[in-house]
Amino acid sequence: MIPYGRQDIDANDRQAVLDVLSSDFLTQGPVVPRFEAAVATQCGAAHAVAVNSATSALHVACMALGLGPGDHLWTVPNTFVASANVGIYCGAEVDFVDIDPDTYLMCPEALAAKLAAAETAGRLPKVVIPVHFAGQSCDMAAIGALARRYGFRVIEDASHAIGARHAGRPVGDCAHSDICVFSFHPVKIITTAEGGLATTNDPALAQAMELARSHGVTRDPALMDGPSDGGWYYQMVTLGYNYRMTEMQAALGLSQMSRLDEFVARRNALAARYDQVLDGMALVRPLQRPDNLSAYHLYPIRVADRGRVFAELRAAGIGVNVHYIPVHTQPFWRARGFAPGNFPNAESYYAQAISIPLYSGLTEADQDQVVAALRAAL
Repeated sequence: MIPYGRQDIDANDRQAVLDVLSSDFLTQGPVVPRFEAAVATQCGAAHAVAVNSATSALHVACMALGLGPGDHLWTVPNTFVASANVGIYCGAEVDFVDIDPDTYLMCPEALAAKLAAAETAGRLPKVVIPVHFAGQSCDMAAIGALARRYGFRVIEDASHAIGARHAGRPVGDCAHSDICVFSFHPVKIITTAEGGLATTNDPALAQAMELARSHGVTRDPALMDGPSDGGWYYQMVTLGYNYRMTEMQAALGLSQMSRLDEFVARRNALAARYDQVLDGMALVRPLQRPDNLSAYHLYPIRVADRGRVFAELRAAGIGVNVHYIPVHTQPFWRARGFAPGNFPNAESYYAQAISIPLYSGLTEADQDQVVAALRAAL
């Protein structure tokens, strides 16, 4: 079976993890800060906060921005459920903005129209989470301009997009957002096995996320209520969680970062080859904005009779998948008042979507096998 995505682990990656296993620290040691610094430098951001998953990163980002009961969070339906769930974790109300039918990203025009209506109704969002689907950045300049006009905060869900660029700038520099979140799940661009990270240029937000990832506990006398009792002393100054990244995960991630540009270049080369060999077939290829460099986490195509094509590809040994079932159609969200038909662009895309294999270790022979099976199924 050729999977739709797969990690790329080499001898240096394995040695980096083994070195940690032979060291004094398995958690809360020196490697996590080094990994954070490497990602911050790559993104051009002032701060980076590593955690145990991108979901945790989204959660601590929402906490740092003060999202809570009575507030509203908006995201897109074309995403994994975590992008919306974090609003519920904080006690906020969640709503969705439909996607652009061509790029499958948050549509700035739909966002603008929804904001105008929400302003009239007195229900503007406190936080908006645009999702950089399949590795391609949303139009962050347009979304950032709306944030300044209407006063909401922005968290970029860049789980798919480390190494991507928008308008010549690296995704994660937070030029048009407050916080940007990455995922390091094994099928993503780089991996820490499980793990996530948030970048920001705001030191107060970085500090708040650092506290939230580690029980709200600090040993910093400057953050304590009253004097320290001694070198052993700590205080819990806010409510937090155990969202810390381990040293082994960070070591793997730090080693993987040395090949990030290589991974992104290879994914782009494979995507360009798909563009060429799939041209003229009865499918819709993913559209790329000309001002973007995608990290190409996914190569989603659209086909008629998706169910049959999906089943035939799986039977032929091609491990295709579908990204994503619109969040608002899930039972949990239907019980909160959403229904099929609410966001037609996301639903139309989902009805035809298949993610075909794309990862840095995919060979051209593998790719030819994918294309041959796809041609036969179509």
